[in-house]
Amino acid sequence: MSTNTSNTAIVRVQRFNPDDDKKPYIQEYSLAVTRDTTILDALHEIKTHQDGGLTFRRSCRHAICGSCAMNVNGKNMLVCNTPINHHLDGKGRVTIRPLPYLPVIKDLVVDRTSFWEQYLRVKPWLIPLENVPDKEYRMSPAEVAALNDAEKCIMCGACYSACTVVGTNKKYIGPHALLKAFLRVLDPRDAGVDERLQEVGTGEGVYRCHTIFNCIDACPKNLDPTKAIETLRGLAAKRQAYEASKQARQQTLTEPVPVKE
Repeated sequence: MSTNTSNTAIVRVQRFNPDDDKKPYIQEYSLAVTRDTTILDALHEIKTHQDGGLTFRRSCRHAICGSCAMNVNGKNMLVCNTPINHHLDGKGRVTIRPLPYLPVIKDLVVDRTSFWEQYLRVKPWLIPLENVPDKEYRMSPAEVAALNDAEKCIMCGACYSACTVVGTNKKYIGPHALLKAFLRVLDPRDAGVDERLQEVGTGEGVYRCHTIFNCIDACPKNLDPTKAIETLRGLAAKRQAYEASKQARQQTLTEPVPVKE
């Protein structure tokens, strides 16, 4: 016998159509949900059977693409893998709003132009060395571990729109882009360390962070942008020495990594 019984949820969604509305408003929908119903499932149910005009983003539905980041009960998260029953209050209600600090295009869809502009600002791709060897690069386990899983960032925007600095200063590079800069600066294969540290080591970069940790709380992949920013801050202060040490390491990148006894 199935124990996946249903209950009624009240889904409160912030609506806003700039062509018709002067300001955002909350609209309520009632629907049956089970323990397996995600918030994204509920939004699909509303759009399919109650209100075809409801607008939101989603793609992979497996917490990989980052498209469905929204603000649920005041906290940014991915709604595709979030059970709705975990976020109902005592009256069976959940409130869904678009990501904060970003212009609303319609309903739960925001304009992420500034997010991507800051991302491109740090040149997040690997800048290759001038003389690429025929052999493979050999990174040590310690060098891999130092990256702190930063490559797992899915660019969902949850950390960026949770940052209070972003809310007051759109010139701030932001935790997402600084995390990607961290990834490349610590990667021994990357040749752009001096350029990157000059870009992020400013009042619009690592020195603008207030270390409030909102980015950590919002990250659905449990990453630590704050630690990355603090690391970049220290490396920016000794940029030339760090660049020299990295260039020296790059001379041995094709050699076998010594195995510790």
